[in-house]
Amino acid sequence: MDTAKILIVEDEPKVANFIKKGLDELSFSVEVVYDGIAGRDRAITASFDVIILDVNLPGISGFDICKYMRDRANFTPVLMLTALGSTDDKLAGFDSGADDYLVKPFEFRELVARVRALIKRAQVVKRPQNVITISNLEINTDAKTVKRHDTLIELTAKEFNLLEYLVKNQGRVISRAEISEHIWDINFDTGTNIIDVYVNFLRKKIDRDFTPKLIHTVIGMGYILKEGDE
Repeated sequence: MDTAKILIVEDEPKVANFIKKGLDELSFSVEVVYDGIAGRDRAITASFDVIILDVNLPGISGFDICKYMRDRANFTPVLMLTALGSTDDKLAGFDSGADDYLVKPFEFRELVARVRALIKRAQVVKRPQNVITISNLEINTDAKTVKRHDTLIELTAKEFNLLEYLVKNQGRVISRAEISEHIWDINFDTGTNIIDVYVNFLRKKIDRDFTPKLIHTVIGMGYILKEGDE
């Protein structure tokens, strides 16, 4: 039984609902959005096995969504749908990062075959990624991305380095001096609060709106990243 998660980005409700109904009946998990901006946001903030992406969308085009994803190291397989079937149009789709291209009108059986082929290909040819997880926090050290509950969190380079260091040392108290040496490559100056400031930046981004809380202060000693209360 198919349990893959599919995102459909299609502004024609009849087409979107037709595809969704058929995929639902095959036990896929299907989500639909009807414009380019919403499609782009869902594509990069949630996890899907395949994205079925129309080219002509209100807001931004399917080409732009696909390029936006690839520029951010999001390699979710994309099946482009379009009424434009020329070679140049197909090349534009592939150049933007699409994995396959289906011209409207199409037979539903063909769409399903394409979707299943993309899922199988992604399972066989996984791009190497170094992913560290703790609870519902996921850090991809190759793509330099951070997620909690499938929500993409944007960090500065220094914030990412600090979080990565804390995660790689999860369960261990890290002193301010150690953080200073490894992240800023300087000796700790007791007259500055830069480390506390950056830890607070991280807390606001990865802890404030999520549970469980992960970054904890150990008074007089430093910080520790772990599940559980302070």
